[in-house]
Amino acid sequence: MKGSDGPGSDLATAITIRNVVLAVAGAAVLVLGSAYSGPFAEAFQAHSGNVAVSFALYFAALNATARYQRPRLLAASLTLLAVELFEVTDGFGVMANTYDPIDFVANAAGVGLAVIVDLGTTRVLRRRHEPPPRDRGKAST
Repeated sequence: MKGSDGPGSDLATAITIRNVVLAVAGAAVLVLGSAYSGPFAEAFQAHSGNVAVSFALYFAALNATARYQRPRLLAASLTLLAVELFEVTDGFGVMANTYDPIDFVANAAGVGLAVIVDLGTTRVLRRRHEPPPRDRGKAST
């Protein structure tokens, strides 16, 4: 049914597309972050990857958790668990990772930013996809 937010609806499709676009945007920041040379470049380059990966993974997880009762809570929890375990296990023992306690905060900031962006953009998408108001209470002349 058009205007509903069930699977296959215009809103659900718009949210899925938004999630993919924002996940790719987060990945792009990860890849391009090393090119930043502005103010606080050293701190940005040290922690922007953590924020960007957490942000991207949240939106990827959101698509995977959409069918569950609390998709945001589940996506945020799973994302935070994954990125914090990555830090604790030094890259899961597979990837190179430099331990830095500030990375835990950067990971949480990335998830927090993603939740804020999710809430704000979902609100905009809902307004764009809601059915037009009916002419209730108007007298015909």
